[in-house]
Amino acid sequence: MTWERAAVQLADRVTGQAPEWHGAVSGTPRHQLVPRWWERVPDSPGEEWELVSPAPLSEKHIAAAYRDETLVTRVGPDHADEAKPGDRAKGSPTSSSTLPGLVVSMAHLLDAHPGEDILDVGTGSGYGLALLSHRFGDRHVTSVDVDAYLVGAARSRLAELGRTPRMEVLDATGRLPEGRYDGILATVSVRPVPESWLRALRPGGGLVATIAHTALLFRAEMGRDGVARGSVQPNPATFMETRQAADYPPRLQAQYLIARDGEGETVRRITGAVPDLWQDWPLRWLYELDTPGTEVRSARLPDGRHLVWLLADDGSWARAEAGGEATVHQSGPRRLWDRLEAVQRRWDAAGRFPLHALDVTLTPDGGTLGGPDGWVLRL
Repeated sequence: MTWERAAVQLADRVTGQAPEWHGAVSGTPRHQLVPRWWERVPDSPGEEWELVSPAPLSEKHIAAAYRDETLVTRVGPDHADEAKPGDRAKGSPTSSSTLPGLVVSMAHLLDAHPGEDILDVGTGSGYGLALLSHRFGDRHVTSVDVDAYLVGAARSRLAELGRTPRMEVLDATGRLPEGRYDGILATVSVRPVPESWLRALRPGGGLVATIAHTALLFRAEMGRDGVARGSVQPNPATFMETRQAADYPPRLQAQYLIARDGEGETVRRITGAVPDLWQDWPLRWLYELDTPGTEVRSARLPDGRHLVWLLADDGSWARAEAGGEATVHQSGPRRLWDRLEAVQRRWDAAGRFPLHALDVTLTPDGGTLGGPDGWVLRL
């Protein structure tokens, strides 16, 4: 199997609803942009990853590069390019080559046209950037990333393919490169939507992005009044959050050790079932929108108990225990479980509407999601 044939087969699979992107996918050698990557070690304690470094153009390399799957290229501060055979990494992914089908669907949703100027937020491996450059032309595409190594590696690899889009190293939540754009495509998640993005978007221009700590993908269009309006899309998508350093801040492990089996300042019985926030994703996302930054953990114990922890960096925590008499322990300045129950009750009363019923309004002063039954959530 040659890479050219594999790329055509990939294009056939992922561009059925977006035929205008077939040429870009079939003509882009993804294997050259992702020579090595990390794969999660099965059944390993914690988040442990092993290096995958196949021989160039080997069967393994071609098969992986042209599957419609995400390839994780950076874990914590460790990039696969700089790892040695046998190395392992620990932590959360901090960069990847997003699955091609998702990049194509988002680019199709953007609804931009050749000759228009596009901003790509989150250079990563450069694969999405390569697709954009193929269709819109190098001089019409700008890409930004906070990581200097990622930008340098992508620039070199794209140059080998004859691609020379504009690329800059910067924090995309702050000031952007000079210029205005007809479309902004973000393969990192944000909250709030940066004011600089709205200032950079021309009237009629589209913005496609995801809301941090959720899988809510939205498209908004900039109006002549400086307000971008749109809606959450039916198909969810998950991206890493924008970061300002080599790695994300540490998880709330110290807080978890307190909440794991500690006695709460308040303890009460729970009426009704304890929600499984890892299965009931819409409730979890609504709760995140209502009470941002709450870390969720859960476990099912051999004795059948289901435990859910809610943790916040202000010292608030809650532990719900289901099994026998369901109880919740809560401590700190806020009662996190009470707030979750309030969100759940209101959503139930509104008929548990699908989250793609939410409208998006973005202004330089902030953004909101509006839904049925008078729901308004600030971004």
